[in-house]
Amino acid sequence: MNDYSDEEQRILSYLRESAARGEQYFRAKNIAAAIDLSSKQVGARLPHLAEKSEDVDIEKWGRARSTTWKVTLS
Repeated sequence: MNDYSDEEQRILSYLRESAARGEQYFRAKNIAAAIDLSSKQVGARLPHLAEKSEDVDIEKWGRARSTTWKVTLS
């Protein structure tokens, strides 16, 4: 995990733990609130993490007021 920034590591850790408990759909603002980042910081990193992460599948799922992300463990 050396090629991830501290913020990316925090986001991935949160997503891994939440997905392991069965949660699958997330919004950046909810992730941000849980790990003390701004929703802008999280939202900017999720598309990059979707490409980089090998153990967490992150998929842009829907868009209403804000983008919903579907997360599953690989």
